[in-house]
Amino acid sequence: MTTIYDIAKATGFSAPTISKALNGTGHLLEKTRKLILEKAQEMGYEPNSAARSLATKRTYLIGIIYDDPSMQRGFRHPLFARILNKFKESVENSGYDIIFLSCHTKLSYRAHAAFRSVEGIVIINGESVLHSELEELGKIGIPCVSTNGVIPGICTIIGDNVASGYKAAQYLVSKGHRKIGFLSAPGDDFIMSAQERYEGFCKYMRENGISVDPTYFEKCDSWRVESGKKGFEALYKRHPDMTAVFAVSDLFALGVMEYAEQHGIKIPEQLSIIGFDDDLIANYTSPRLTTFRQDADGIATLAADLLLEHIVGLPVPEKLIRLPTQFIERDSVISI
Repeated sequence: MTTIYDIAKATGFSAPTISKALNGTGHLLEKTRKLILEKAQEMGYEPNSAARSLATKRTYLIGIIYDDPSMQRGFRHPLFARILNKFKESVENSGYDIIFLSCHTKLSYRAHAAFRSVEGIVIINGESVLHSELEELGKIGIPCVSTNGVIPGICTIIGDNVASGYKAAQYLVSKGHRKIGFLSAPGDDFIMSAQERYEGFCKYMRENGISVDPTYFEKCDSWRVESGKKGFEALYKRHPDMTAVFAVSDLFALGVMEYAEQHGIKIPEQLSIIGFDDDLIANYTSPRLTTFRQDADGIATLAADLLLEHIVGLPVPEKLIRLPTQFIERDSVISI
């Protein structure tokens, strides 16, 4: 088995330099790091994580908390799956491995993290009902970041929901719409995305002298297509004259489209729709769905960078960081 000492002998660099290159640490010239990595690959080097842990007293393990009880889409989620993939790529390039942490056994997240000796934790998506347990993670000294739930004591990186809601209202109003429905979703002080989008939506309307009628607002009971359909049905029965609807999820938008098709409502001729998340199907609906795309790669990369900095002892802000979303204009909105 090839060791770092074999690579050191082959390249002429010291063993510590080889270790830094292989682990993505230290300050090395890029050409030096590249030469060492190429030689390691050529020689068939494979890292021995057990030996490394014994030598350094470190595990190089990062715990992943990823639960999806409300949508039940798992690794098919349009945002969280992309964040997970990019985060995994980023930390593995720095010499770390990932492991999923669960609270569905007899162990809590905190206990599971201690049992696995993880060096840091990223909360991709956590259960709101376990908010208090997630909040505990911010108090026990394990470096943590979150990419969805806003947890006291833990740095959170999310899309700019307020600005997105503002843009949705601005765009619909620019197309002549005034009677605009808003399909919201469950939320609380932990998961605030839906209410923040409504906050931004209302902000634009009020700034431009357009009254916000609360009866045009409907909160769906879960983040699913059927809930979007049911929510829109209630909304439409109150306001059959509305000309547009902003749904805080593409799944809700699909529910709206299904209801519209079943009841002879033409989209976008009679009803314009904006969704959120740029789900894979959004580009294949008829008409193609206008929506928002969150910066999954940016969220994941920043989360990885901040967590790795925290692990090595650098200060990380305990605050909410918002990244811009991208508005994707397709065919589901027209001017009236």
